[in-house]
Amino acid sequence: MRPFQYERADTLEGAVKAAGTGGATQFIAGGTTLSDLMKLDVMRPERLVDVNPAAGGPAGRIEATKSGLRLGAMVRMAEAAEHPAVKTDYPVIAQALQLAASQQIRNMASLGGNLLQRTRCEYFRQVSWPCNKREPGSGCAAMDGVNRLHAVLGTSDACIASYPGDFAQALVALDAVVETVREKGGARRIALSDLHRPPGDTPQVETVLEPGELITAITVPAGPWTRRSLYLKIRDRDSYAFALASAAVALDLDGEVVREARIALGGIATVPWRAREAEAALRGKTMDEAAATAAAEAALAGAQPRGDNAFKVPLAKQTIVRALMDAKRMET
Repeated sequence: MRPFQYERADTLEGAVKAAGTGGATQFIAGGTTLSDLMKLDVMRPERLVDVNPAAGGPAGRIEATKSGLRLGAMVRMAEAAEHPAVKTDYPVIAQALQLAASQQIRNMASLGGNLLQRTRCEYFRQVSWPCNKREPGSGCAAMDGVNRLHAVLGTSDACIASYPGDFAQALVALDAVVETVREKGGARRIALSDLHRPPGDTPQVETVLEPGELITAITVPAGPWTRRSLYLKIRDRDSYAFALASAAVALDLDGEVVREARIALGGIATVPWRAREAEAALRGKTMDEAAATAAAEAALAGAQPRGDNAFKVPLAKQTIVRALMDAKRMET
């Protein structure tokens, strides 16, 4: 690990001021991803600004009202997963958090930090391999390498790394918004679906956040679909493994007819992926296996498998169908 400076900030505004607008500073809360990448020499910050002292304020609280849910960015994953209002009224969020990482990591990791976790692509994490995300212009070793875990949606000629998280998919499905603070320009609100950037020609630019901009909270609007929601994660083993394919779904039904469907996919895309074509295919249809299958076909119509990851296309379709049918059977 390379030398770095360390500073603690009492408030999130103070953290942003301490960070400035330079790219050499990183915020740290749980540090469950950043510390690993620093040890691997993948990330090389010159200074770390510790935001944990701010956890005693609004950034460390959960607020549930009739209009929706507000999750402070410093809330730990385990706390949010076990919150009674989250489990009852937004089960897709609770399940996505419960199925992520290990209990020890969930106890440490912050919600804001979880949204910004970096890919688990081994070519990104091993500095001996070329990686456009780590070293722009160096190439993408995954293209013709071992790419079983890589993305089939949202890829480009520069990068096929998959987004590894679970929590973000649940938030994307529910139209969540992140609140941020920055030194210049003040606070702003960003739709979760706009937070992460597809790789395109600049895979090293992963989000729309400006240098020194910090997530302070996540807001989730209440809706008739939030209670009938779930997260289905398919992986190689039952625990502590990243998704091969996952689906966050939420349904508003009139009897068995779909008034509204929300679907977000994980494990198969370069960013948390909202399957709007699948949602449109379901609207106004009777929620049965035929409709779910048609929606799954629409969701994967643009898939571009490569090498070892072609199996993800049928797996993702099956995951969507199962998630939708399970959601239909939920008691709300």
